[in-house]
Amino acid sequence: MRISSAPAVAASSEETGPDGVRRPGGEVHAWLPGQNQTLCGLPLSRTRLRRFPHVRFDYSSTDVLTEADTVGHVCPRCLAATGGSRDRRQRQSWVRTSPRP
Repeated sequence: MRISSAPAVAASSEETGPDGVRRPGGEVHAWLPGQNQTLCGLPLSRTRLRRFPHVRFDYSSTDVLTEADTVGHVCPRCLAATGGSRDRRQRQSWVRTSPRP
């Protein structure tokens, strides 16, 4: 399997939505398809995390989770590893205008 650059979701539990598609629930981690561990270093098989390659990890540090959400906790180490899922343009708030030789 080819390693993707876009992180997907690995979660501790799953739910089936009204359309019949599996959705992550419980504790959510970022995972690159093709690897056997999350971005924070947890092995998928030993922690029994379920893989969701069809769900992108697009959480940010400012997301608020309520009791109505199936996701109970988003891993802060995975959020830091993905940069909070911001665009590459937004990651760098400064621009070098006159670089030194």
